[in-house]
Amino acid sequence: MLRSAEVGPGPLPACGVGEFAALGELSALLAWGAADPADPYCAGHLHCPPLAVAVAADLVAGALNPSLDSWDQAPAATALEVEVVAALAGLVGFAPKAAGGTITSGGTESNLMGLLLARDAAGLGVGRRRILCSQAAHFSIRRCAGLLGLGEDAVVTVPAGADHRMDPVALAAAGRRVLAGNDRIAAIVATAGTTDLGAIDPLPAIASVARELGTWLHVDAAYGGGALFSDRLAPLLAGSHRAHSVGLDLHKLGWQPIAAGVFLVRDAALLTPLAQRAAYLNPDDDEQAGYVSLLGNSPRTTRRADVFKIAVTLRALGRAGLGELVERCHDLARHAAQLIRADPRLELAAEPVLTSVVFRYLPDRHDGPGPAGGAETDRVNAALRRRLLHEGRAVVGRTELGEGPGAVRLKLTLLNPNTTAADLAALLEDVVEAGRAESAPPC
Repeated sequence: MLRSAEVGPGPLPACGVGEFAALGELSALLAWGAADPADPYCAGHLHCPPLAVAVAADLVAGALNPSLDSWDQAPAATALEVEVVAALAGLVGFAPKAAGGTITSGGTESNLMGLLLARDAAGLGVGRRRILCSQAAHFSIRRCAGLLGLGEDAVVTVPAGADHRMDPVALAAAGRRVLAGNDRIAAIVATAGTTDLGAIDPLPAIASVARELGTWLHVDAAYGGGALFSDRLAPLLAGSHRAHSVGLDLHKLGWQPIAAGVFLVRDAALLTPLAQRAAYLNPDDDEQAGYVSLLGNSPRTTRRADVFKIAVTLRALGRAGLGELVERCHDLARHAAQLIRADPRLELAAEPVLTSVVFRYLPDRHDGPGPAGGAETDRVNAALRRRLLHEGRAVVGRTELGEGPGAVRLKLTLLNPNTTAADLAALLEDVVEAGRAESAPPC
């Protein structure tokens, strides 16, 4: 528990303590109480160690403080965002000159924008507007449906196969059931990189179903989008160019300081529902004179120049440099899986697709997936993770696969390209040691 005494007179004293004192005290406090993503034992979440050049660029953007809601506040940043969006649209496979988009706060905002545009494209009519997605899709899909007035129950989940990818046959069947019930399909959401297993839905087949059903296809590539930098992994996202919209997060496999989301549409005209005219920001005569406005590309008004750090990073490393970092993390995941397979005390849930590895510790009293053994294994795995966190030794993720006893799993999300094979071996040994401690019989 952080006490006010540790930061002097508190966050809003009657009289200030001075700039250097406030910065020093609170910086020390923040560093002391932060999970450091640059530490190889901090591997629980999609939380990357940002590149030094991106951090420096972020500081420049903060100091200059341009806002992208009007051209006259951010002439250079406006031009940079247009160019970065075009470059990333080309990476997805969209025609750069035709595509559009904006920088977002992350995958949730990108999903919200995709579904907002899909909702408006579906228009009003008889029946409810439904959204189809995998049972493994991000929770924000339901949240976004609620925010958009469709209701969380407008989301129809489609079963995933044994590979944790959405089943296109089941998707088509679900779509036909929606239409037979006199409802409409506003959007299909495909996931390119599920949060836990990194599974990537079969995008070409899903795009064909979306075309057959005549509906909007949004690809949530918040995690997997970084694979497009890699020659080895980019084929996993084949078919993403057939989507109407795609969301990427470069504060994951892009090594940017938060926030660095990107929302892309294959045709800039699809952003029309966001268009707004404010005389004090984007008067029509200014736009006719060539002063480009980005106000109609985003639901936000005041908008920080997060594009700047992205632009600096893309220019500094290029696709090849970023691809090398992606592949290094992918190699780490494959090596971790190999270590887990070789250890009888650990059980791998699935082969890694991207950079996440899901597994569990098997206590001595584990007796299979039944209720008794499953419940004990769940208890030990949940407790060992808290033990590692409480002791300050490691941040390991926790998730659940399936339902009922035996569902709890541990997760390593490997986004630090400087982690070594020795680091992984030591981290897994810590997991085993903590598991052994938690499963030991009471004295």
